[in-house]
Amino acid sequence: MTEQKIDKDWWRGAVIYQVYPRSYQDSNGDGIGDLNGITGRLPHIASLGVDAIWISPFFTSPMKDFGYDVSDYCDVDPMFGSLSDFDVLVETAHSYGIKIMIDLVLSHTSKEHPWFVESQSSRDNPKADWYVWADPKPDGTPPTNWLSIFGGPGWQWHAGREQYYQHNFLVEQPDLNLHNPEVQDALLDVVRFWLDRGVDGFRLDTINFYFHDLELRDNPALPPEERDDSIAPKVNPYNHQLHLYDKNRPENLKFLERFRALLDEYPAATAVGEVGDAQRGLEIMGEYTKGDDRVHMCYSFEFLSNHRPDAARVVQVMEDVDEKAPDGWACWAYSNHDVVRHPTRWDLPPAACRAMTTLQMCLRGSVCIYQGEELGLPEADVPFEDLQDPYGIEFWPEFKGRDGCRTPMVWDESNQNAGFSAERPWLPVSHQHLAMTVSLEEADPGALLHHYRRAIAFRHAHRALKTGTHSRVSNTGTVVHFTREHEGETIFVAVNLSGEPATLDAPAGEWHQIGQELGSAAPGPDGKLHLGPWQPALALKA
Repeated sequence: MTEQKIDKDWWRGAVIYQVYPRSYQDSNGDGIGDLNGITGRLPHIASLGVDAIWISPFFTSPMKDFGYDVSDYCDVDPMFGSLSDFDVLVETAHSYGIKIMIDLVLSHTSKEHPWFVESQSSRDNPKADWYVWADPKPDGTPPTNWLSIFGGPGWQWHAGREQYYQHNFLVEQPDLNLHNPEVQDALLDVVRFWLDRGVDGFRLDTINFYFHDLELRDNPALPPEERDDSIAPKVNPYNHQLHLYDKNRPENLKFLERFRALLDEYPAATAVGEVGDAQRGLEIMGEYTKGDDRVHMCYSFEFLSNHRPDAARVVQVMEDVDEKAPDGWACWAYSNHDVVRHPTRWDLPPAACRAMTTLQMCLRGSVCIYQGEELGLPEADVPFEDLQDPYGIEFWPEFKGRDGCRTPMVWDESNQNAGFSAERPWLPVSHQHLAMTVSLEEADPGALLHHYRRAIAFRHAHRALKTGTHSRVSNTGTVVHFTREHEGETIFVAVNLSGEPATLDAPAGEWHQIGQELGSAAPGPDGKLHLGPWQPALALKA
């Protein structure tokens, strides 16, 4: 038998499907999604043609931040199942040719993690320096002006140690001190545990939050005109600072090199980092993905922001990538578990959702799509009394939190819970979503679900779209256009990002129209491309 060649670069240009396990499929009737539920729905995921699944945290946790507060990195929370359930999920996914990536939260733990329980017990225990502890200022106030992304100070007083501990997120999520080599070693042991268990890679939560400034310097103020609400809502004072010292520290690069060296011990392991920074996101992405000794890819928030990306905006983002991350690799996402779903956030009609999907599958970089995105689900309106997200409860009603994008996946019309669960779900199913279930869209040839499948297949059919170079991305009015090239295959891409018709000169030379299944326009008798609202034009150079 011939040994199958391993593609170490499978991640380059890959399409990754994010699963939020609490909300994907409940297999045991407790109203909460679980690992066996994901396994049972793998046929749907495989039908999309994606390369990998990114699973949000399922580790043991008190669930103050729904799994992003980990109390045991090497076990499954009972609400999601068991390690053996995870093993079955990995094996089954691999049988479909789908790789498994898991969400690692390395910047902080739960305060219930045994490491923190020991660390807080005294100032001289073996793990006393495993978290970011600091003395108060002489007047008793916190050591610095650093803020929590969830609102308020980024420090919490601990009476036992008579010190503050840092928390970039909830007070129940103390920050690890990665300046301590023992902490780095312990976290890398976690990475090895899951690699040995068969995972193919990791999504690294808040990858730029791993280190803090040892000198404990205050962050400078950010002028109002420079504030951006892509990372935190407008009403959050977190936006009032330039975060120079509580994150984005240069020491992180050495740790990422250690992390990458460990991944490189395995045949084809990969990682994508989440860069949470409104001012320097693309620059940090470039730093973290440069060369072959850091992480493979990162995503920042350019297309996760509230600003609808018209043609000029897309051009600006891609020019910024070319300037700030010329040797890096982006991973483009429109939606995830932390932001308002993009059909609502950008107020997109169905035709616009198709156009944006076509564009995403043609951009240089890899792609993350979020569960339900393939159905075109809008943001759910969750009443205050049903909110679970502490972020939303804190800032209601100016910011409604993240529950609206986390409501259950809708599968069929078998019950009022759309087939997600036989019992009351942890978040209510949106009535609007009930008319957009997988089964209903499967039966409708014009549904967005089928467009996602076609767009993903189109990307996979053309190596130039997966891994090729791109020309300078330009726009002519509302039309964004560029070419992608790889080993003699050259593809022209134009997408009208407008509800009005547009005209564009056809590319010079001999081209063949492709992408008819995506609604691609052909040149008219005058040699120009006449694009309807939200219409693409795709062509292959002869």
